[in-house]
Amino acid sequence: MGPLDGIRVIEIASLAPAPFGCMVLSDLGAEVVRVERAENCGPDAAAPVDPLVRGRKSVGINLKDPDGVALLLRLAASADVLVEGFRPGVAERLGFGPQECAASNPRLVYARMTGWGQDGPLAPTAGHDIDYIAVSGALYPIGRFGERPVPPLNLVGDFGGGGMLLALGVLAALLERERSGLGQVVDAAMVDGSALLTAFLYGMRATGMWKDVRGANLLDGGAPFYDTYQTADGGHVAVGALEPKFYAELLAGLGLAGEDLPAQHDRGGWPVLRARFVEAFLGRTRDEWAEVFAGSDGCVAPVLSPGEAPGHPHNASRGTFADVGGVVQPAPAPRFGRSAAGVPSPPARPGADTDAVLSGLGCTADEITALRARGTVG
Repeated sequence: MGPLDGIRVIEIASLAPAPFGCMVLSDLGAEVVRVERAENCGPDAAAPVDPLVRGRKSVGINLKDPDGVALLLRLAASADVLVEGFRPGVAERLGFGPQECAASNPRLVYARMTGWGQDGPLAPTAGHDIDYIAVSGALYPIGRFGERPVPPLNLVGDFGGGGMLLALGVLAALLERERSGLGQVVDAAMVDGSALLTAFLYGMRATGMWKDVRGANLLDGGAPFYDTYQTADGGHVAVGALEPKFYAELLAGLGLAGEDLPAQHDRGGWPVLRARFVEAFLGRTRDEWAEVFAGSDGCVAPVLSPGEAPGHPHNASRGTFADVGGVVQPAPAPRFGRSAAGVPSPPARPGADTDAVLSGLGCTADEITALRARGTVG
């Protein structure tokens, strides 16, 4: 059932980072009830295919209706975690902020997912992943030398520095609750989380191993032995031969072991190395190079598209991807020896579990019908 079996999470529906964090909690065995807008629910509403909302129950509640807020507070009273992704102050204005929830459930972990955090001069303003990682310093180093920064999808802000840190914060607060008996507020901000992901850069800068020049450092494409190269068929391979023994295997696989080349870490010779690597990799197709380096420590891997990745032998062997409701997608991670969570259920139709969840709160069928007639629930 997963290591979080028995943990109940109430998720106020939002986009990207909070759903990802709640997906992680659900994948690990938590029961997650997703609260959708009542108007988005109904018999004609289609179930989404978005993996970020897999493994949930779904209820439709109008949180602008005081009766709907009362229902949410009843749900929170029996939950372990509540997750919301509004701008600071919105939940308080609607009547279900941390104080209101703690009044009936002092053990509740109240997790807040925002871009800028709950305070600071930018807290009330809008933004997206690219803005948060720009201000945190995470965007600047990503890109080619002499060119503008390249957005790394929304992996760094929304997911790595956002939803993943949200899930970690929730787990830490649940662990602390075992000692104190009390819940607390978790303030997860993408600007904080994406800054945290760059911690290693600050260590390298302090020792002079990293310069604030894009595409000119060891791990940003500046080093010819840590980069991507085009192959004969227009595909690409990724090269990460950092250590001397791995670099030696790279040269051997490329047929360059006997050449008089500059030393690996001679930065002045990097243009020469890069030119030879470019020429060499253009001599075979991507898959041919994958075969050449198969089983070696040359640290060369084919660059696969999302459509190709599930079929790679290693991913297939480990079950890194799963079919959930007919949609191939990443499987839950990490793995657990005793409490595996299994394959998650497909996303629910919005509001599909409203009656069952409200019945669990003690609402009668007539009460649910009346709430639906008033537009309080979907």
